[in-house]
Amino acid sequence: MKNEYAISHWPDSKEIMEKLRVLANELPMYQIRRDRMNEYLEKYDKKFAKSKALAEKAKRKIPGGVQHNLAFNYPFPIAIAKAEGAYLYDIEGNEFIDFLQAGGPTVLGSNYKPVKEKLIEIIEECGPVTGLFHEYELKLAELVSSHIPSVELFRSLASGTESCMAAIRAARSFTDKKFIIKVGGAYHGWSDQMVFAMRIPGLGSFDSHGIPEGCYTYMQEFPPNDIDALKKLLDENEAKGGTAAVIVEPLGPESGTRPVHFDFNAKVRELCTKHNTLLIFDEVVTAFRVGLSGAQGFFNVKPDLTVFGKCIAGGYPAAGGVGGRKEIMETFTAGIQGLKKRAMVGGTLSANPLSCAAGYYAIKAIEETNAHMKAGNAGDRLTRGLQEIFKRYDLPFVAFNHGSICHMETGAAMLMELSNPKIFDQVGKRRKVMEELGAALTVEGIITLAGSRIYTSMADTNDVIDKALEGFDRVFKYFEQVKEN
Repeated sequence: MKNEYAISHWPDSKEIMEKLRVLANELPMYQIRRDRMNEYLEKYDKKFAKSKALAEKAKRKIPGGVQHNLAFNYPFPIAIAKAEGAYLYDIEGNEFIDFLQAGGPTVLGSNYKPVKEKLIEIIEECGPVTGLFHEYELKLAELVSSHIPSVELFRSLASGTESCMAAIRAARSFTDKKFIIKVGGAYHGWSDQMVFAMRIPGLGSFDSHGIPEGCYTYMQEFPPNDIDALKKLLDENEAKGGTAAVIVEPLGPESGTRPVHFDFNAKVRELCTKHNTLLIFDEVVTAFRVGLSGAQGFFNVKPDLTVFGKCIAGGYPAAGGVGGRKEIMETFTAGIQGLKKRAMVGGTLSANPLSCAAGYYAIKAIEETNAHMKAGNAGDRLTRGLQEIFKRYDLPFVAFNHGSICHMETGAAMLMELSNPKIFDQVGKRRKVMEELGAALTVEGIITLAGSRIYTSMADTNDVIDKALEGFDRVFKYFEQVKEN
């Protein structure tokens, strides 16, 4: 079994966080020169005319015209007809370098043929779902456990959101404690409790609409990397019945947008052990992308529960699951349990033959091809190239990566601090800078996540990365400082 990790080096998180703080809170904004941006928008309108027409038609039957947050592109979404390897193709045949990779699950590249062929066999033999047991449920659970030692038992679910819900429910059931502590700004899906303190640290329930305040009674947050603040919460909760679990994204909130100090996870583990509190790793993005043993293998930190999503089905639907210590995981035992304590989970399409086989063959393919390492090397090459471009044009932007998870901060809207008196005036403007960058890159044939995050894959050869950097260069050369009124 290969134990290599896609992260070739750990970036200086303190230096990065300081650069990000200055970029978001002290420096003036930069944007694409207005005449050039107008040209990009004109090209966008003409080049993607069929997508525009389809998007307008979709608004009649779909809220906002699109079904997924990733597809809310400015000024309108692009309708994709084909995905293959490192590329996407829209309904007019335009080609794009795909740095979205469906939000991160396709480490192998999109629509990887050897996995697809296996799944066609499954569909022909069994169909995608039966509602009963299938051998690939066991095969996937065994494979996950073989790579990630903390996973003694594994329960498949249908999404990362469901899996986070299930993990905190199991933690409360197992410990008989109520408080859940998360890192401010982290994303753990969109369930009622987990949207607390989402995106920007310190927001609490501010950005959570349609959810009664009572849902957050036992939810708490602490600032990124602030171990002392976590310790204080854990200590205070002792007098209130204790903390059921601390849940973290091991790279840092929002897939490492605010990167953790290297020893952060080990310190959280130590505190959780001291307080008899469970540690939950949300590895929805990192499992099998950072390495075959996930971020926990890279940091050598063993959580009590691990949340899975995205890569667990190799880019196919119904991607989710929870794994961990046997005695905790047994709270998920299926069936009618009578008076036995149980953490209720369900889902007719969870653990279906198609999703489980997809995950099994995708993970086997990552193992056999060393896909995570190749994707990580591509991320390194791309990040170095972006840093050189920023230096060339004297731009204060920040690029860094954790292997194949790359960050490119320009507007830095999500990195503004609540203490900044300009936050409510500027956050929308900074978001617009990022949206415009995304539009310009799309015209240049590059798709990213919200103009700030990039996922590379095994399909991203040196030629693909170099071609992409040429496109980035054509856009960033036209950035200029926004003039204050």
